[in-house]
Amino acid sequence: MRLGTSVVLIALGAILSFAVNDAVPGVDLTIVGYILMGAGALLLLLSLVQMGANSSRGRVTESRSVRDPGTGESVTRNETRDL
Repeated sequence: MRLGTSVVLIALGAILSFAVNDAVPGVDLTIVGYILMGAGALLLLLSLVQMGANSSRGRVTESRSVRDPGTGESVTRNETRDL
């Protein structure tokens, strides 16, 4: 579950809490809305923490050199990627 799911839960919870004036027997839609907004906020926080942890791992740079046997020319390839 990522950022999109979190935003959808928050929006759905806000709609249930503040915009719906209907009644369902045995269910308080306002409380359900608050629960959904809380769950969405928690997922949003966890997603942001996870994204921050993934970005702090660093980068790896690899360099490869090859000499062409026919012409004697040296070719170097550098590749950088995130972990």
